Parts: sequence; C-alpha cells; structure tokens
Amino acid sequence: MAASGYSDLREKLKSMTPHRDEYKNKHAHETSNGSEKSRKRKNRESDGDECEHSDDSTELREQEARRVESSILQKGLFTAEDCALIEEKIDEVVAKAEAGLYREHTVDRAPLRNKYFFGEGYTYGSQLEKRGPGQERLYRKGEVDEIPGWVDELVIKRLVSEGVIPEGFVNSAVINDYQPGGCIVSHVDPLHIFARPIVSVSFFSDSALCFGCRFQFKPIRVSEPVFVLPVRRGSVTVLSGYAADDITHCIRPQDIKQRRAVIILRKTRPDAPRLDSDSPLRSSPVERRPVLKAKRSHRRADPDAAHRPRVLEMDKEENRHPSLSRRRRHSSSSENYWKRSQEYEKHRESSGRKVKMRRH
Repeated sequence: MAASGYSDLREKLKSMTPHRDEYKNKHAHETSNGSEKSRKRKNRESDGDECEHSDDSTELREQEARRVESSILQKGLFTAEDCALIEEKIDEVVAKAEAGLYREHTVDRAPLRNKYFFGEGYTYGSQLEKRGPGQERLYRKGEVDEIPGWVDELVIKRLVSEGVIPEGFVNSAVINDYQPGGCIVSHVDPLHIFARPIVSVSFFSDSALCFGCRFQFKPIRVSEPVFVLPVRRGSVTVLSGYAADDITHCIRPQDIKQRRAVIILRKTRPDAPRLDSDSPLRSSPVERRPVLKAKRSHRRADPDAAHRPRVLEMDKEENRHPSLSRRRRHSSSSENYWKRSQEYEKHRESSGRKVKMRRH
C-alpha cells in the first residue's frame, strides 16, 4: 500500500470513488437549502398568524378593559384621620371575634384572610353542597350579627351624604381583613343574592382590584388581568353594569403587601334564596364561636403561614392520650405535634406527673 502512494486504505478507496462524495455534498446542500427555505416560509406564515391573532386579542382585551373602566365609580372620601378612627373599630371587631363574642356564621376564617358578616351572611365556595354560580344561599335571619352602629355612623351615612348610595340601601356589611400575601379568588358577587351596585371602602393600606384573572393553585398563580384598578386607603369603589355582572374580579396575593381591610356594603334582593330548616349548616342564632387565640399579629403576618402544617384531628386525639402519643411520636408528620411531644417529655421528666398540653 505504501508503494502505491497511500498510507491508509480509506484514502485509496476514496480516490477510486470521487463521484460519491460529490453526490453526497450536492444532496446535502440541496436538502439544507430546501429545509431552510421551508422553515423560513413556515416561520413567516406562523409569525403572520401569531401577529394577526395577537393584534385581535389585544384589541379585544382593550375593548373589554374600557367597558370595565366605564362601569366603575371611584372616589377618595375618607381622610387619614377618618381612616384611623375606622381602623380602630375594625381592630375591635377582630378582637371580639377572637374572644368568641359573635355568632357562628358572622366569622369566616381562611389563611391570611378573615371575613366578618353583618346584617346578612351567605354560603359560598366550599360551604356549598352543590358547587357553581347560583348555588349560594343566605343564612337564616338572626344567624349573623347586626351591622355595628359605627359602620352606619362612620361609613354608610357618609356615603349617603355624598350621594354614592341612597338612604336605606345597605342591609349587608362584610369586613374582609387581609394579611400580606392574602387574596380572594376571581368571582362575581352572586346576582341572585345581591342587588347592584356593589360598594366597597378600603382601609389600612393601598392595594389593587383586578378584573378577568384566572387562578391556578399548588403553587398559586394568577393570569394577566384584563384591567387593574388601583385602590387607595380611604377610597370608595362602586361596581355596577359590566364590571359587576359580566367579568370576574379578584384580589391577587402580590397586591396585598401590608395588612388591608375592606368594608363591602350591599343590598340583598327581596327574593334571594335562603337555607332551609333541613340544611346541614343549621345552627342556633345564639351560638357563640369558641375562643380562638391566634398567635399571629393582625398588623403584620408571615406570608408563608398558610403553607405550614396544621393541627390535625388525630393530633388532638393523641394529645388527650399521652401514652399513645409517645408510641406514635416518630411516625407523626405534624410539625406542631412533634414540638408538643418534646415539651411533654420534658415536663414529664421534671415533674413526674401528667401535664395537660396547651394548643398553640
């Protein structure tokens, strides 16, 4: 092979069949050019479709945003001094609720958000036997506390004097108390329960009301809103028409950076359905909520609090049987229960007697 001038058999074979390499190179070049042209053509078509679709979608969203904005009235009626006085009253409501001084259905607790119903309350969300719009029901008369006098004197009368609502319009007042990171999912205030307009007054901090969002959970995510309405402390927001009936509104977690409270004032429809006497939610109107001593502050809160392990019913049962809790200590998945078990062991070793555990 060396005598023929080749040191590698592959080189010799290559020299004997030069047409193969020429064909391969030519074919590869043509294929590359063809695929590139095809790809460019597809991209142009795709870009054109996407651009056309994007323009249409943007225009529709802008039209919807204008419809929302046109059906909202907003005024800054309450001064900083007015707000401070009303916020003190809201704190008193929170304190009374924690002391168990309200009727059972007056208070509705959720992670980073508590509701306080006055005048009229209603079932919604997970409280419904059947899910979906139109299934909401008013509680029976007397199952929530009456509207506090300070709400009428400090808020409702001011709105009447400013011509925001007519006198005698309000028979339902709800206080929503949000901690940082709290939210309320997209919804429309039940049309069969409440007349329009929907009036709300904001306190403690500035926030935003968003329209046309979609929520996803685990982890919580919120789509881009159609319209964002800044909501200032002391401002009054009135929803009617399209904003109240034809598009959802919500409070996003990212819009609650500090504690925020809102007083929602509405009128129930005369024919609004109520829970019947056979409902599983039936309770005595004089029942009082048990004392709940919340560990968190109502001025500041940890946004991650909602994701921490909760005390389960099985944990409570095991606390009532210390010997059982010792046997199952290592298999429990509750962080709170583990801490209580450790405290119990320390007390038992130091005192030599059974210690009644406190719930934290």
